[in-house]
Amino acid sequence: METKTNKTEKKFDAIKTMREIRDKISLEIMDMTYEQERTYLDKLLAKEQAESSNNLYLPAQT
Repeated sequence: METKTNKTEKKFDAIKTMREIRDKISLEIMDMTYEQERTYLDKLLAKEQAESSNNLYLPAQT
């Protein structure tokens, strides 16, 4: 008995995107010292947090 599977085309490939981001960061920090890496990653995280907080829905105060 064979199992049939329907393949659908993905609009967004999370694994591929994650690997691309990881590879980009790895190249950027390759020759950095630990302290430089920490500074770089702290800035990157702060930027991401600022962007995500701008996307929050805040209902109007009444």
